[in-house]
Amino acid sequence: MSGFDSTWLALREPADRAARAPAMVARLSSHLATVNTPRVLDIGCGTGSTWRSLANALPDSVCWTLLDHDSTLLDEAKKRIGERENVQFYQHDLTDIDGLPLKDVAIVTASALFDLCSETFCAALSARLAAQSCGLYAALNYNGVMTWTLPLPLDAQVLANFNQHQRTDKGFGAALGPDATDCLHHHLVAHGFELSCASSPWRMDAGMKDLQIAFLTGLRLPLVEIGNLSPAQIDQWISERISLIDAPDSLCEVGHTDLIALPAIALQA
Repeated sequence: MSGFDSTWLALREPADRAARAPAMVARLSSHLATVNTPRVLDIGCGTGSTWRSLANALPDSVCWTLLDHDSTLLDEAKKRIGERENVQFYQHDLTDIDGLPLKDVAIVTASALFDLCSETFCAALSARLAAQSCGLYAALNYNGVMTWTLPLPLDAQVLANFNQHQRTDKGFGAALGPDATDCLHHHLVAHGFELSCASSPWRMDAGMKDLQIAFLTGLRLPLVEIGNLSPAQIDQWISERISLIDAPDSLCEVGHTDLIALPAIALQA
């Protein structure tokens, strides 16, 4: 799996927190309130953003395991979260789905993960969750939408190229990119889960200038790798986009979708 820089994760965290669909968080909290000693496994936890976003919104009785393959990110999560009786950390390769520590876990959570994953990964995880009667809260899955209130001529081409790159291998095989939520929906429903989805877009104005600049400059390599635009065209587009961030009524929206899936046995409890 491709690694992520802790600086980028910190920069995007406020936007992620603001974007999370409140209805999905409320449904997650309501479900966990019905479980005796509820346990949550956060996969691909990074520096602990999901925990920081949800801990105060969920019942105090929830016990967390934060799991990531990257020891550097896990160390940063430990540092930022500190010693807590209800939080533990676990290093594990996410491609080893059979080895995920799901014993007594009520819900697996993940943020901004499944658009990086393959259909094979999602199918296997769905099957494992069904076998364990374990739910899933999958937040902030990129859905292929990227819009600006102040358009530029190359916007549509940039979006098409970026979405094409999102479907390349990110460490799990050919990534789903914008198709992640639909794929999860298909496989989870096939295993009898009840699903709810809600939109959770980033809405970035001038107050998120640093995030916008990092996001825009981060598009350069994927666009160059696709190769439908010249490096000069890409650099010009990025430069123009950055120059418009402070303009009146300038807003960038990047679409995401949140999903929560509960197994039938949990719904009957």
